[in-house]
Amino acid sequence: MKPYRVLVVEDHPFQHEYLLNVFSEVGGFEVDTVWDGDEALASLMRHDYDLLLTDLLMPVMDGVQLIQKIAALKKRPALALMSASSRRMLISAGLAAKNLGMSVVGLISKPVEFNAVVRLKERMAIFRMNGEIDPTLAIDVDPQSIVRAMDSGQIQAWFQPKKSLRNGTILSAEALVRWVHPQAGVLLPKDFLSLLIEQGLEEQLLWLMLEKTLQAQREWRQQGWDIPVSINLPTHLLDDHDLADRLRDFVIADGAEPRSIVFELMESSITEELSNYYAGACRLRMMGFGLAQDDFGKGFSSYFNLVSTPFSELKIDRSLVHGCVENENLASALRSLVELSQKLGLTVVAEGVETQAELAFLRRIGCDQAQGFLICGAVSSADFETLLFEDSSKPSSS
Repeated sequence: MKPYRVLVVEDHPFQHEYLLNVFSEVGGFEVDTVWDGDEALASLMRHDYDLLLTDLLMPVMDGVQLIQKIAALKKRPALALMSASSRRMLISAGLAAKNLGMSVVGLISKPVEFNAVVRLKERMAIFRMNGEIDPTLAIDVDPQSIVRAMDSGQIQAWFQPKKSLRNGTILSAEALVRWVHPQAGVLLPKDFLSLLIEQGLEEQLLWLMLEKTLQAQREWRQQGWDIPVSINLPTHLLDDHDLADRLRDFVIADGAEPRSIVFELMESSITEELSNYYAGACRLRMMGFGLAQDDFGKGFSSYFNLVSTPFSELKIDRSLVHGCVENENLASALRSLVELSQKLGLTVVAEGVETQAELAFLRRIGCDQAQGFLICGAVSSADFETLLFEDSSKPSSS
């Protein structure tokens, strides 16, 4: 495998040598080091790096200021942060980077341990497997090309399995949008979804994802598997009082049952009237659809929404999962969420599981299901069917 090219930003001479030795011992890295943020920016302008590892506490330009400047660059490496400050400081800086659109693959407490660099290498492998597009590749993403892509079948529903934490079998899936671009390959939502939203195509995408999901489920049922699938539903679409009726009619006309679909309410938008949110949620559940609180812990979702909305499922955001083994605060929050969800009768699904340690912890605290690149990324309908055949679970008809 091609080694990862890393730029380390550290102002302490001993740490320079120490980090070079650790990266060399772990293997699979080509490392350059610089002393401060200005040198880092100059190096990033001259060379392409897979990963930037920077300290937070540095003179002149601190690590957070460096992050803000890197966010403005066209070519941005994955980011890992290290600091002797509190874990909360690292988490806060990491969230600042994520909200600037950067990919954060590590939050490392100093002194940097050997195993921390091993985990960094594992997460870089996940980052690479995630289908990151070469930033030097020119991609034709404009309103007209997106509409053409939706009409021509390039915009597709791929499916990420959710596995039981009790016996490891595939219980359900989440439908995730992918653009199979003729030149650039498979594009992830981060590459085109914001433009799609700007063009007012969210509802069109919802119907496309539902259509492709029902088609995939039909094919899986022919092989004996009845697999529920979750689909993202932008919350503001509940302002349409007839949406629930139209969704039910569409599913029934296809010969399917509403129980086979779970709609995940997204935090990226809100209804004009709060009453539309509660009315839409109630009507979807009354019609038999599953309903999930998506990305709980990521943004502004609250315990009040969780206990006052008729959800059937809770999706715990990856920001609460990453670091839960090392961070007792995160671990305590997860334990509380799982316990509350069990009392509310909700299925608990952890998103973004990337390490065996995270998986083992989630199993110990009673989390029901998990999804993430440790288990499997999103795959096409046909490849998902292959996963079902390879899975230890039996077809539903047996």
